[in-house]
Parts: sequence; structure tokens; C-alpha cells
Amino acid sequence: MAITAPTSRSDFSGFLNPEMSAPIFDEAARRSVVMSLVRRTPLGINGQNIPVVTSRPTANWVGEGEQKPATQGGLDLLQMTPQKLAAIAVMSAEVVRANPGNYTTLLRQHLAEAFAVAFDLATLYNVGGDGSGTGPFDDAIADTTKSVEFGTAAQTAGGVHGDIVAGLELLVADGKRLTGFAFDDQVEPIFLGATDTTGRPIYIDTPLDDTTTAARPGRLIGRPSFMGEGVASGTTMGFGGDWSKAAWGAVGGISYRVSTEATVTIDGTLTSLWENNLVAVLAEAEYGFVVADTEAFVAYTEAAEVENGD
Repeated sequence: MAITAPTSRSDFSGFLNPEMSAPIFDEAARRSVVMSLVRRTPLGINGQNIPVVTSRPTANWVGEGEQKPATQGGLDLLQMTPQKLAAIAVMSAEVVRANPGNYTTLLRQHLAEAFAVAFDLATLYNVGGDGSGTGPFDDAIADTTKSVEFGTAAQTAGGVHGDIVAGLELLVADGKRLTGFAFDDQVEPIFLGATDTTGRPIYIDTPLDDTTTAARPGRLIGRPSFMGEGVASGTTMGFGGDWSKAAWGAVGGISYRVSTEATVTIDGTLTSLWENNLVAVLAEAEYGFVVADTEAFVAYTEAAEVENGD
């Protein structure tokens, strides 16, 4: 969301009481769902070449006096190029001093959360951090042509379990593997009541001790599954597939800089921070992402379009 006005103390009326408790109703920050499933690779400022196996060597039996078979494997290279992700938050100097509701401390956590959401949207759907426009990467998981709609399988065929297995069947028929799932939080009620044909739960929650810093892990039909906000888009609720076919990298971590002298666009106008007694916090990071084979994934959809929570 673009800045329309700097954050001021009046935005926190009621938060400036001397006895201020922790913001226990704050939405939990979370780590990227995609980063939880995809392997990380080192990434330099000039990018990185990612080797991809295109063919594997084979062996065969040899009889006495027969010629031994020759074989070879093949490799290709994918170029991972770092792309910059940034956000600027502006507040008055009075907000920084008063720190209402621990705002300035929470801001850093919430900026990190915004980066996780932006990364997931770009890698899954090739859209910007606010869900509009286009992302910076060449390919996205949603480029797959494989999809299964929840509710397709009859209850006699396993219901939701049958839908999940139908996605597995699409992958296996194409010579692909299913190593894990990425789903939006909105599918949790669907999975918690779902069983296989023998009455066993198909989803098992495996929560972390610290639920504020990571996408929530679980097991779905025996595979790793991660749930988080912002994974759903339109009718798509999540993806399953071979996550080893993708890789991500980061040039360092998220860097934070504070300025009282820069100029920032506020409500369409360049505004001097120094002249208006304002403080800006700039968060920046550089990420890379590549997918070797988008057809190694299957999308799981709903009949009706869904809306993400804020």
C-alpha cells in the first residue's frame, strides 16, 4: 500500500497508557511457505548458475565376452539472478520516541512478514507483493498445466483424500514426483475433517514451538506440508509437487536503514523528512528463484474464488 500520510502519535490513541502489555492479539508473523519447501542455494550479487540434471546414466548387464554398454548423463544450467525487494515506512519523530504499542519494534517484524508474503506471491503466481502486476522471476509454480478441483472425487472415492491422490496421479502419469505441499490456511478446516478410505486422517499437524516465525508444518498423505496466509489466489488454494525442481537464494539478509534527511513520496508528493520532522525506515533484500520444470507441480483449486486475509 502506498504511503498517504506518515504514521503519527494520533494513530495510536489508547496505546500510550503507562501500563502497556504485549500485543497478544497481533497477527502472527510467518516465514515464507515456499522457502520452507524449496532448497536454498548460495547466491552472489552477480547471480548463480544452478546445475539441472536433464538425463541420467544407465547400467546394463553384460554377458561373458560381450561389449560393456556406454552411457552418459546430461546437465543444464539455470541462471538465478538476484532481484531487489524493498519497503519504506515513514513515521513522525514523536512516534519513534514514544514507541506506542511497541510499534517501532514490531515494525521490523512486520516488514519481514511483508517480504515473506511478497516472495510467496512472486514464486507461486508471478505477481507483485500486493497481489497486482507481475513478479521479477522468469517462472512461477502456477505456470503448471496440472490442476485438481476440490470436491471432484466422490465421498465413496475418498472425498478430499481422493482429490489429493488425483493430483498425485497426474504427476506420476507424467513421470514426476510428489515431495510436498504448500497450502493456504483456508484449507485447514477441509483437511482436519478429511480421512482416507480406511478412516485414517490424511493430515497430521506438527506445530513448532514458536508459531510466530514459521509457516505451519504438517504431514499430508505422508508428505511434508506447509500452510500460511497468502498462498491462495483466485480459485487456487495451494500446490503439490516435486519441490526439488526449484531453488531460491538470497544475497545476505534483510537490511534496515533509518534516515531523517531523505525525501520520500507521500500521497504522490516528494516530502523532506528533515523539514517535516519525520523518520523513514527502509528495508531491502535481494532474492533469486528458479524452477527447472513447472510441470512437476499440480495446483489444487476451489470452484469459487477465494479472498486472502489482510
